[in-house]
Amino acid sequence: MTTTITSLLVANRGEIAVRIFRTARALGLDTVAVHSDPDSDALHVRAADSAVRLPGAAPAETYLRGDLIIKAALAAGADAVHPGYGFLSENAEFAREVQAAGLVWIGPPPEAIEAMASKTRAKELMRAAGVPLLDPVDPAAATHADLPLLLKAAAGGGGRGMRVVRDLDQLKAELDAASAEARSAFGDGEVFAEPYVERGRHVEVQILADAHGTVWPLGTRDCSLQRRHQKVIEEAPAPGLPEGLRESLHQAAVAAARAVSYRGAGTVEFLVTADGRPYFLEMNTRLQVEHPVTEAVFDLDLVALQLRVAEGAALPLTPPAPTGHAVEARLYAEDPAQGWRPQTGVLDTLTVPGEVRVDTGFADGDTVGIHYDPMLAKVVAHAPTRAEAVRVLAHALSRARIHGLTTNRELLVRSLRHPDFIAGRLDTGFYERHLATLTEDAPDATLAALAAALAEAAPTPGASLARRLGGWRNVRSQPQTRRYTTAGTEYEVGYQPVNHPGVRVLSVTPTLVTLEVDGIRRLFHVKQNSNKVYVDSTLTGAHTLIPVPRFADPQDRTEPGSLLAPMPGTVVRVAEGLAPGSTVTAGQPLLWLEAMKMEHRILAPASGTLTALHAATGQQVEFGALLAVVQEEPHP
Repeated sequence: MTTTITSLLVANRGEIAVRIFRTARALGLDTVAVHSDPDSDALHVRAADSAVRLPGAAPAETYLRGDLIIKAALAAGADAVHPGYGFLSENAEFAREVQAAGLVWIGPPPEAIEAMASKTRAKELMRAAGVPLLDPVDPAAATHADLPLLLKAAAGGGGRGMRVVRDLDQLKAELDAASAEARSAFGDGEVFAEPYVERGRHVEVQILADAHGTVWPLGTRDCSLQRRHQKVIEEAPAPGLPEGLRESLHQAAVAAARAVSYRGAGTVEFLVTADGRPYFLEMNTRLQVEHPVTEAVFDLDLVALQLRVAEGAALPLTPPAPTGHAVEARLYAEDPAQGWRPQTGVLDTLTVPGEVRVDTGFADGDTVGIHYDPMLAKVVAHAPTRAEAVRVLAHALSRARIHGLTTNRELLVRSLRHPDFIAGRLDTGFYERHLATLTEDAPDATLAALAAALAEAAPTPGASLARRLGGWRNVRSQPQTRRYTTAGTEYEVGYQPVNHPGVRVLSVTPTLVTLEVDGIRRLFHVKQNSNKVYVDSTLTGAHTLIPVPRFADPQDRTEPGSLLAPMPGTVVRVAEGLAPGSTVTAGQPLLWLEAMKMEHRILAPASGTLTALHAATGQQVEFGALLAVVQEEPHP
């Protein structure tokens, strides 16, 4: 049976909603957005023809409220619902309710979602279909010989409820922690254990199936570079796979899809050991974040194909042939050097140059809040060879201008240029081994500070170069200096006159400074915003400089041993029995703070006594809020 879709509601937000709307417009569909209160002016709302408010802020009140989303679709006159990824995209009950309301569900049958929703049940199904699996381990009977173990939430994904256990004594505590996180994230605390494969690769197969019996295996993707079990860099095809292994992965993915009578787009994920043995991990019954690399290689629009399959169209018997190589990097508002700490605030500038695809849910001036994932954008490069695609992507990211928030941009560039990555030596332990070197201190910011000072002192555009620079050379008795701080370091530069060895000023405007450095012409792009100055250069990289006032205000002092919130978020757990007067030891987890889909432990800074506790489970706290105070025990 065929149907015709005329108006599409996207039950999601951010870059995936914007991306789906782009295809919907190209197909002539009306578009409907839904939004929480913090997202009332978000890019995905501005990109839609109409939008419906979901009152509230937290996902549980808004994007996870299937009843409100269906009501919104009916009120706005939509006749189809696309769930994107995350939120309700793999919720079988929501899919049934969408269909029961007379709307077209852009996704697989609810029965297929249900069959794959639990990783434990999915593994049983795959075993029956002949798909290779890792044998589960009973945590209650685990021995030292079973270590290391990987604990995984049976429901959901995205790295939530996952723990690696290398010490048998820590197994129970980690099980409890994984179960608590899974229950908080997915409403289901079931956790299972399986062997943790060292140096394994995360390889997946994109599939697309119609209602007429055709299943396409659309090549492989490698998603091994991960932090906190969440993907950072993905590529297609997965490099270095023997043709026999590639074909066996395709066959296993098709078998998995046929086992549940799949329809639409989905991904079958595998763990490939160092010696080339593949094991089924899970099937994601939705579009993946990394789908653009497959689109680039196969020259397809997977969202358009999802819509056509949902309308009842038949796929050609064979997919198009792949060409070239594609690499995607996820740009996050986070600080990799500080435990991947998510960042919030105003994104002043987001510009990525070059022949790359940028999928984003943000525009200049938008605010990154605490309630949702901190991903700012996905940047994708496609080229005839892997080496070219990697080079193009690293080049574009290195020249991107991203102002207002700390991001993982430098980590991405260094990862793409790391010898192991270039050589295709990929596995899920990449960041475990290389994070320290990939997050080393940024280059010296003296020249960036000089450019900032020159730009700040520059006259209005149109003044002659002699007028701009002459005074700086002549007032030798009264040199002008400026001080800036960046990344915890203070820089003082003299700019009237410029007296830095090997540096000559060629031109200055408030936004562009050209210096000759050791005989080489260098450009420094400068943007001043509020109390910050952003300087971008291929020589020194990107720097956010904060001018030091001549007369600094006194700093508020906090009591020694104070534990301050490292980010705005929600207190999701307090250590059992913790109360003022409790004895704590250095490094002991006291509180668990959740922000932007990540959980962060607040540790005791020293051994001693908890003298104050200002946090409680469920409490929302702002950045810098006082959570607790630990009085250090006196040294003997």
